[in-house]
Amino acid sequence: MIVLNSLFPIFVLISMGSLLRKAGLTEETYLKTSDKLVYYIFFPILLFWKIGGSSHQDAIEWPFILAALLALGLMFMISTLVIRFGPVSSFEAGSFSQSCYRFNTYIGVAVVLNSLGEEGIALFGILIAIAIPLINVFAVATLIWFSDGSSALRKRFLLVAKAVVANPLIIGCLLGLIYGRLFSSFPVFIDNSLQLISMVTLPLALVSIGGSLSFRGLKKHLSLSFMAASLKLLVLPVSGYMMFQLFEVSGISFKVGMIFFCLPASTAIYVLSSQLNSDTELASAAILVSTLLSFISLSVALLL
Repeated sequence: MIVLNSLFPIFVLISMGSLLRKAGLTEETYLKTSDKLVYYIFFPILLFWKIGGSSHQDAIEWPFILAALLALGLMFMISTLVIRFGPVSSFEAGSFSQSCYRFNTYIGVAVVLNSLGEEGIALFGILIAIAIPLINVFAVATLIWFSDGSSALRKRFLLVAKAVVANPLIIGCLLGLIYGRLFSSFPVFIDNSLQLISMVTLPLALVSIGGSLSFRGLKKHLSLSFMAASLKLLVLPVSGYMMFQLFEVSGISFKVGMIFFCLPASTAIYVLSSQLNSDTELASAAILVSTLLSFISLSVALLL
């Protein structure tokens, strides 16, 4: 029942977002505004509240963090080899690479919260605060390797560096860690306020994900998007599992990590691909395929 109880509400909201878009009740302008509100305001507040008020910060297993980062690094190397020696063009490289390791934070928080509660969210928040900068370094490395021209390279590097430094999710996690170390809990009136604000976050985020899913370019990029999804949802979880066994990661950290590895590709891939002159149609197809197939990978992760 844990699979049904944890995943069913999430995919109901994603499906609702898609149906609302098809029915004309939401449109592109609304979805962009909704994404901005979630990304810059509501989601950072939720992470700050969950991490800042958690009593489990001292229980962090640092081997868990290292094992997760090593698994991501291994996946980056595998995806780069596929790009270098496989059927991926330089124009497709940035989108394909990110599809293999960039994860959907919103779905991750929803699954962890439903299945593992407050302790899981604290660990997940710390993990993504460290993983997001590393993943952006991977994106920059790919763009450097397959870039044409120094001026374009410099512009791309600055864009991604700015995205890392000013990332609201990282800021929310770090502020939560600092607050938790200093105070460990919120006054009741502040806790109630943050709770009320945070209640809108996940429904709004998941509905926006559903409304943003697009079949554009799916037929043209089906093979590459399926290859990226296979690397993201099969090879990465297997690599992560092996790393966890090597570092003897167990308990709640193991569960959080396996959910993390099995998450679908992030919708942010499309935005970054657009900004950095990579294939947005491939990005869109990869996000769609990865999201649909993640039903299977997340089910397996929850059963481990």
